[in-house]
Amino acid sequence: MATHHKAFHKGSQPHTHDTHDTAVHTVKSGTREIKVVRRVLDVNDQMAEKNRRLFADHGIFVLNVMSSPGSGKTTTLEKTLAQIMPEIGCAVIVGDICTTNDADRLAVSGAPVVQVNTDEFGGDCHLAAHVIEKALGGIDLHGIQLLIVENVGNLVCPAEFDIGEDARVVILSVTEGEDKPLKYPLMFRECDIAILNKTDLLPYLDFDMGEAVNNIRQIHPDMPIIEMSSKTQEGMAPWLEWLKQQVQKKHKRR
Repeated sequence: MATHHKAFHKGSQPHTHDTHDTAVHTVKSGTREIKVVRRVLDVNDQMAEKNRRLFADHGIFVLNVMSSPGSGKTTTLEKTLAQIMPEIGCAVIVGDICTTNDADRLAVSGAPVVQVNTDEFGGDCHLAAHVIEKALGGIDLHGIQLLIVENVGNLVCPAEFDIGEDARVVILSVTEGEDKPLKYPLMFRECDIAILNKTDLLPYLDFDMGEAVNNIRQIHPDMPIIEMSSKTQEGMAPWLEWLKQQVQKKHKRR
């Protein structure tokens, strides 16, 4: 089946991965680097607010999907789109350093898909607000109720950048270990809902689901946690219900 999606490569904006390196060394290097990082984040926040107003005007619920590589993000989104379309008009922005593999898979759903590759300008480890703003040029927002942003696979940088989204979901595979919420607390603190994915593999792993849940609760006590397998779709119903409810709430506020 032929797929149709638009590829988007970053333009003249500066590569901001270095700002993370700078932030790490601020104690040794003084305040100049701190000011640079703050300036980058301030500009990003301003663009994020512009994006947020645009989405509000169109009544579009925007979901930022984040995880480490291999957690099952794309499979989860494939199955999600298959379940909620065409009842809900969807579009997707996919962030990757290289390739259009994930965009090709998601375009099969029939949803408009815009691919963002960050390889040409240093391989950014996240999607920033100005990138989303440019990518929106490849999407007709009329009739879209849900915009899904599949962020670059990373449990660090994407959590730092507001893109104008309404909610953030973090996907943690049971193959990754129970300690990831404690190792990457910002990601779990900043997200609104967590998916513990690939539960079909539990019989073959030494993964303690209770410990994983407890670790998430230490970081974000009230976060909804959904245990499911995107491959078998077992346990997906609560996730789909949560997502539909968020879309409906946003549409009513328009």
